[in-house]
Amino acid sequence: MKHTARPYVLVAPNGARRTSQDHAELPVGIDDIVSTAKACFSAGAHGLHLHVRDEQGAHSLDPGRYLEAITELRRAVPGMDIQITTEAAGIYDVAEQLDCLTKVQPEWVSISVREIARSPELAAKVYAVCADMEARVQHILYDAEDAALLSYWQADRTVKSAQTDRLLVLGRYTQGQESALEDLDQFPLGVSPWMVCAFGKQEHACLRLASSRGGDVRVGFENSLYRPDGMVWADNAASVSTLVTSLKKGSL
Repeated sequence: MKHTARPYVLVAPNGARRTSQDHAELPVGIDDIVSTAKACFSAGAHGLHLHVRDEQGAHSLDPGRYLEAITELRRAVPGMDIQITTEAAGIYDVAEQLDCLTKVQPEWVSISVREIARSPELAAKVYAVCADMEARVQHILYDAEDAALLSYWQADRTVKSAQTDRLLVLGRYTQGQESALEDLDQFPLGVSPWMVCAFGKQEHACLRLASSRGGDVRVGFENSLYRPDGMVWADNAASVSTLVTSLKKGSL
């Protein structure tokens, strides 16, 4: 991790499911992802949450595509941190997620405890591989049950002692996938590093609340295309820039 500023701003510009049909400026190909990363870094983002797609534009955990994207990003935006996703998206099993990790050997990776729990016999191997390659792990938690599972795995050493970072996902299963400020209350914040992402028109308000409580923030089109007034952002960089400005002002 190159950046220690707080709050840390991670941009998630595309995700696993949205396409350019959802928004013309949503990046799908590697060239577009790199261009978006450059614009978002200039707008104040410290890191990029990276998804890659296959030739048809579908979600992919293909190691070759990841390595190509990482190479291009390091060339074009050398100051930006890169976090890869292991999201299954209903396509990949845990063995395939583990294979991706082993072949890509990322510096930073996000892992859903809920997804890894599908194959409990592989869970310890997933986290051990990350520890062996010294990859920083961010655990994705969707609710209090996920948080409890992570605590259990930390206690029995399935998850290694240094693997403490968490991404708290607000409102993933709420009606209309619209996050609310009170969604943060279901998670124990604790002292280990935590970050928040949120959906819908309240995205920025939730991120500002998280920042005010000592958390870091993830912003971008993976989670929300919408401004607080319900209109769509022009692009990811516009959302990043607006959020960074508001965080500097410290306004809720």
